[in-house]
Amino acid sequence: MDKKKVAVPLVCHGHSRPVVDLFYSPITPDGFFLISASKDSSPMLRNGETGDWIGTFEGHKGAVWSCCLDTNALRAASASADFSAKVWDALSGDELHSFEHKHIVRACAFSEDTHLLLTGGMEKILRIFDLNRPEAPPREVDRSPGSVRTVSWLHSDQTILSSCTDMGGVRLWDVRSGKIVQTLETKSSVTSAEVSQDGRYITTADGSTVKFWDANYFGLVKSYNMPCTVESASLEPKYGNKFIAGGEDMWVHVFDFHTGDEIGLFVIAIVNNLYLDAACNKGHHGPVHCLRFSPGGESYASGSEDGTIRIWQTGPLTLDDSEAITANGSTAKAKVTPEEVSRRVEDLQIADEGKTKEKGEAGNN
Repeated sequence: MDKKKVAVPLVCHGHSRPVVDLFYSPITPDGFFLISASKDSSPMLRNGETGDWIGTFEGHKGAVWSCCLDTNALRAASASADFSAKVWDALSGDELHSFEHKHIVRACAFSEDTHLLLTGGMEKILRIFDLNRPEAPPREVDRSPGSVRTVSWLHSDQTILSSCTDMGGVRLWDVRSGKIVQTLETKSSVTSAEVSQDGRYITTADGSTVKFWDANYFGLVKSYNMPCTVESASLEPKYGNKFIAGGEDMWVHVFDFHTGDEIGLFVIAIVNNLYLDAACNKGHHGPVHCLRFSPGGESYASGSEDGTIRIWQTGPLTLDDSEAITANGSTAKAKVTPEEVSRRVEDLQIADEGKTKEKGEAGNN
């Protein structure tokens, strides 16, 4: 059988502790960029397409829980357990501002116009810092009902979206009044909330459920039960026809947006010359904490407890038309579960180790 190209993720090393947040910049004249937050206290900036390391932002003295880039990818921001949020020059790596808080800062987000930085954390207070007047006291939005886990801007910076670590729901705040105007109800706490690139949907992950909400009318559009507890989910930005989710089972799952069915796009192994087409991607050695699609939808990144970032291509990466070759030479989808793929790969590795051992023993005789 002719050798075929097998899809493998780009593995980005560098962090020494779990990766807990990822953020892609929009596409800029210089390409697009990926920033990662880790418990090792050092956010890292990478080329979003190749995963190549560009630089590390040094200055935090505690775990970094959240990170982001502004619209032009000229500045980065990070939120840390050292009771601070910092703004960095993304070109030089220099620290531009450090905003002190009274407790752990869990989330940060630049406004669309890049003039404001929103933060939230264990203090249960949403703060808005004016980056044109960094020395001025921040504006404090009405007190959050719980510790803030995620924050985002919506409606051209007129609305703030936030979730809490200790209660369900997503709250939408009117920036002018500083009051909650809507709550998107969920049973479990929302660990990931993403506004789609076109501003149409809000994607949330809570417990073992991924939900899609209308970002303008706030109605629930779709709700899908996941195969495990998930920590993060992201909607493909270009066509919006699929989404990814990952969590405690260490797999990255790919789903059809319209039906919720798990779909197979990636070859992850070859066993006995049989291509195994799996509906999700195995590669991490710990729970998946964060997932985000690249701005063009051609790839996505996953961050894990194992300290690595993996960048996966989203195009047809098996054979032509995403088909697999069967034993008789015809083409068809390989009906193999992710667990079966993992078991066969492990069996193959054990068999290879056995053969190597036998050769070694024969050579010693």
